[in-house]
Amino acid sequence: MAQDKNKYNTPRWRLVIRRTNRDICAQIVTSKIQGDVVHAAAYSHELTNHGAPVGRTNYAAAYATGLLLARRMLTKIGLADKYEGKPTATGEDFNVAPAEDARRPFKAIVDIGLARASTGARVFGVLKGALDGGIDIPHSEKRFPGYNKEKGELDSESHRKRILGLHVAEYQKQLKAEDEETYKALFSQYIKFDVAPDKIGPMWTQCHESIRAHPFAKHLNETFVC
Repeated sequence: MAQDKNKYNTPRWRLVIRRTNRDICAQIVTSKIQGDVVHAAAYSHELTNHGAPVGRTNYAAAYATGLLLARRMLTKIGLADKYEGKPTATGEDFNVAPAEDARRPFKAIVDIGLARASTGARVFGVLKGALDGGIDIPHSEKRFPGYNKEKGELDSESHRKRILGLHVAEYQKQLKAEDEETYKALFSQYIKFDVAPDKIGPMWTQCHESIRAHPFAKHLNETFVC
């Protein structure tokens, strides 16, 4: 790819999002001749350190993983205080505005690999978390859950429910009332950690607060190892 001489060797930052059956991975990556360089990474299994031991691959976990990566990366480059993002998850679309007395916002381009870019996909949960965390990412609200094509607008309340895992809480209540055995099989980990339907929303809210307070993994003594 051609590059202006006055921008020679300027890194092109990518927000790389990958998902497995048991984990969600988000990384800030640049490419060099020798290969890709990972500057920061966050994984959904780390959310246990922030008070969310269950639901590691749902939309709420994807959002929290993106938030963790954003706060981790901005802390690493010294922009965490200048760009706090959106402190409370409201589900509304958010774009980082440049601060007058600081460097421009950290900007990255989304890389979802071979994942399908369908509306409401969990990879866009990571994107939304990174946006609310303070990273400037070109995007369209049309891919977030709750977007209405006919009205041409985003239902922020519906999106907020996904971010806080309230859709899981509703299904948990319904299944518990209709089929106790299936409920125990599908939500065994929720039962093990005593995460009742009314505790799911507060759990993710506290998780977001913990991430902002301690963006580096606690088991690494708050020193990030990439």
